[in-house]
Amino acid sequence: MEQAVVVTSFLGKSRASSEAFKTANLLKTLSVNALIYGENGTGKLTLARYILPNAPILNTNNFDELLEAINSHRELIITHVEDAPNLKRLIDAIIASKTHVVVTSRDSAQNELLQDNFSVRIHIPPLSEREEDIKPLLELFMREANTIFGEEKPFVMPTYTFDLSQNAISLRKQLFLHYQFSNISENDLIAIMEQYLSDKLGSKNDYRKYLHLYEVPLIRVGLKQFKSQLQLSDKLGLNRNTLRKKIADNSPYGLE
Repeated sequence: MEQAVVVTSFLGKSRASSEAFKTANLLKTLSVNALIYGENGTGKLTLARYILPNAPILNTNNFDELLEAINSHRELIITHVEDAPNLKRLIDAIIASKTHVVVTSRDSAQNELLQDNFSVRIHIPPLSEREEDIKPLLELFMREANTIFGEEKPFVMPTYTFDLSQNAISLRKQLFLHYQFSNISENDLIAIMEQYLSDKLGSKNDYRKYLHLYEVPLIRVGLKQFKSQLQLSDKLGLNRNTLRKKIADNSPYGLE
C-alpha cells in the first residue's frame, strides 16, 4: 500500500486544468465517488490526493488486499483501475461499501463499466494540449532540483524542445538531466560513458558501433554553432567529403 502524501496544490493554468481543479474542489465537499482519467504523467494522482489528502493509495496489483481495503477505510484512492483482474467485481465492491473512493485510469472512453458507474469523471488532457501548464511545471521541477542538488539556480525558461512523450514524467526527467549536465565536467561525462558502455562491449566491431556517441553530438552542436558544413569541416579539421559522409552515416540519429 502506498502512503498518503500531503498535497498543496494541483498545478496548471490551462482551461482544462482549471476546470479539473474546480471539479476537484467540489468533490472535496461531497462524498461522491469519482474517476480521474488521462495519460500517464498528466497529474491524475496529484489531483486525487488533493481531493482525498488523507486517503491511502492502492493499485490493483494485490486484488484481495484492495477488496479488503474498500471495506475497512472511510476514504480510498485506487490507481490504474483499468488493470484490475476483475473490474466488475471491484466496482460492485465500491458501490456496496460506504467508502469514499477516487479512482484513476489511463482511459475510460472504451470502458462501459467505468462510464456507467462513475457519473463524476474528470479528464486531464495530455500536456501537448495544455501548453500553458508547461511553465509552472518546469518552475516546480526547478525548485525541486535546487533542493536536491543544493543549489539556487534562477529559473530560466528552457529553449530546447520539450519532451512531452510521457507528459510531466518525461518533462521532469528532461529538466533534471539538463540541470545536471549544465555543470558536468569531462570526468563526469567520461564516467557516464563508462557506465553506459560497461555491459555493451564484446563484439569485434564495437569501436565503429559506438563511435556515433561522440560524433553525433559533436557534429550536431557544430552545425548549430557554425551554420554550414563548410565552416564546420574547417573547425574540426576534416575534409568536407569526410564530414558529409559522417553526417550521412549518422542520419538515423537526426543528422542531415
